[in-house]
Amino acid sequence: MSEGKFYYCTKHNTVEGEEGCRAADRLGPYDTAEEASHAYEIAAERTKNWDNDPDWNDDAEQPKE
Repeated sequence: MSEGKFYYCTKHNTVEGEEGCRAADRLGPYDTAEEASHAYEIAAERTKNWDNDPDWNDDAEQPKE
């Protein structure tokens, strides 16, 4: 593996370095290969947190003008 940042390739389901596949097929960057290997879990947790963020909840009732 290369030094620097790591990515998870969604096309090949592998961890790769900066010289890997095109950006549209990757998740990251991550600081370690281990972290990149958990890219789907990290993305799911971030999505869950964003969906439940009260500052960005589109389903919340909007104030009446």
